[in-house]
Amino acid sequence: MTTAHSTPQSQSSAPEPLWRPDPDRVAGARITRFQSWAAQHHGAPAAVPGDPEASYAALHRWSVAELPAFWQAITEWFDVRFSTPYESVLADSSMPGAEWFPGATLNYAEHALRTAEDPQRADDPALLHVDEEHEPRPVTWAELRRQVGSLSAELRRLGVRPGDRVSGYLPNVPEAVVALLATAAVGAVWTSCAPDFGARSVLDRFQQVEPSVLFAVDGYRYGGKEHDRRETVAELRRELPSLRAVVHVPLLGTAAPEGMLEWQALTAAPDDSEDARPVFEQVPFAHPLWVLYSSGTTGLPKAIVQSQGGILLEHLKQLGLHNDTGPDDRFFWYTSTGWMMWNFLVSGLLTGCTVVTYDGSAGYPDMNAQWDVAARTGTTFFGTSAAYIMACRKAGIHPGRDLDLSRVKCVATTGSPLPPDGFRWIHGEISDDMWIASVSGGTDVCSCFAGAVPTLPVHTGELQAPSLATDLHSWDPHGKPLTGEVGELVVTRPLPSMPVRFWNDPDGSRYRESYFEMFPGVWRHGDWITVTDRNTVIIHGRSDSTLNRQGVRMGSADIYEAVERLPEIRESLVIGVEQPDGGYWMPLFVHLAPGAVLDDALRDRVKRTIREGLSPRHVPDEIIEIAGVPHTLTGKRLEVPVKRLLQGTRLEKAVNPGSVDDVELLRFYERLARERGEGDGRDG
Repeated sequence: MTTAHSTPQSQSSAPEPLWRPDPDRVAGARITRFQSWAAQHHGAPAAVPGDPEASYAALHRWSVAELPAFWQAITEWFDVRFSTPYESVLADSSMPGAEWFPGATLNYAEHALRTAEDPQRADDPALLHVDEEHEPRPVTWAELRRQVGSLSAELRRLGVRPGDRVSGYLPNVPEAVVALLATAAVGAVWTSCAPDFGARSVLDRFQQVEPSVLFAVDGYRYGGKEHDRRETVAELRRELPSLRAVVHVPLLGTAAPEGMLEWQALTAAPDDSEDARPVFEQVPFAHPLWVLYSSGTTGLPKAIVQSQGGILLEHLKQLGLHNDTGPDDRFFWYTSTGWMMWNFLVSGLLTGCTVVTYDGSAGYPDMNAQWDVAARTGTTFFGTSAAYIMACRKAGIHPGRDLDLSRVKCVATTGSPLPPDGFRWIHGEISDDMWIASVSGGTDVCSCFAGAVPTLPVHTGELQAPSLATDLHSWDPHGKPLTGEVGELVVTRPLPSMPVRFWNDPDGSRYRESYFEMFPGVWRHGDWITVTDRNTVIIHGRSDSTLNRQGVRMGSADIYEAVERLPEIRESLVIGVEQPDGGYWMPLFVHLAPGAVLDDALRDRVKRTIREGLSPRHVPDEIIEIAGVPHTLTGKRLEVPVKRLLQGTRLEKAVNPGSVDDVELLRFYERLARERGEGDGRDG
């Protein structure tokens, strides 16, 4: 095998890491200081002198074995403000249904704005906003706090109460951050969609939660063009009867339509007014903070409810210890408000760092765009997608040579597994002393199951380790733990940020079916992973679209990583189709680069690449050219719906059309199934 995403061979000899933190970096990391403090105050194991890998392994074992002690330590280390004390840390550890910190009350927004209380930090930037002109514009901590105070007071005047829903049809701009924090300050429940979502997609989400207020832009700029969204907003107003107010955010400078409120008027409280000082509603630990949505590839998107307390603690742990961010950091992750990474980005405020918001194309005016944002803002922790890294590699750019990226201490990626070539490209083109954090988690927990640890080495193609308090395992279908073999990603003990429920799921049946059906009482996430004997983690793709030929399982990410190295292949989609007669058809669909031709020579190169680099059993049966790869609105390849189409499921049953970027691309597979006479006549 030549890639770290392939089914692993013997792991007995540890490979040499691509990068290892120097002793000063290990000593200065917040996680090192936390371990020393937790050992003194909460019985955590002390660090092993000179051995950060053994130190983290011991801390991780303690964190999953002693969940109450660990999470109590987190609340004390980060000085979490409980307005009423908790009766216990974990009253019920069952999944689903874990009960965290009963009796406690707090407020997420209060913690996000704490830094504004420090007179020495009040005029520092809380946010640095960048658009496609790439000129950073600061919003100070004092100004952010004033706007949140003003807006939260206006929300209360509009009748918004704890538990009411407030929605945003907004891009990644400071106004979205203010609206989220004001909503949380009131104790209401935030939910958002990016303005590139069409009306049907937004309504599939917002109609489920029945928002009382909608914040909406008139349009947005992307790829050098303006996109007017006023007609879409008008449709949302018509189709959301629960709305009592709609707030116009004039990103393109238009006037508010009749009946809509002006953003500026709602955020204009003078500095010395009572409204400029936010009032933070103290809510129970499990009180809903926001609703996130699954990609919604089949049926309506799942409306995932996460709690104020659970998100607060999980994000303090992840951002403060794993990402090692604090007051001196500038935190940038390329994301949109329709993806959980935006919520995660906003939580950077919890650690006192400056959050960089970017509203624009990932590749405009050229593929250096995200690196240019990082350079201009002095970003220290830079997050992006694996797809962007690989696109940079293909484009042949040299950001480390052409831009000042000297402040960047970590490049993190998510969205899909970062291939080994991506690790090597960052190491070669950005810095050979770069901490690379490939991370993996999910909307379902709004956090990472595995990924960044600042004190551990980085191995090419691997995630550094499971996250603290995450009892992560790879299991076979019978629930047997696996080491060095591909299995199901499971979490056997609860996390505070696991959903408190799904919206409109009164008996919890949809929630249980989503995660706990295969292994009752154990969270099964739906990814194939390998946990190595060094406790690193390799992600292989979704387990429900895994390629299983002759008993040998492989994740689709393995195929993409190999095939998309070829310059002729822009993007690909591989599907394993179980057939009614017991056969197995595995086609590879390829979207070609401009000027490329799918002839016999290219087909042979693709097959040879897979045969020699991955596995002769996973050479595709056919290679078929397509006009483009269909994705969800958050950019994930639609493997499972395409598989269902190829098995004969009708399009309207296989996928929710409003959740995909181009439904016409899916009709190709529906026609192909008819032409081949495939499928077993199923409708669902």
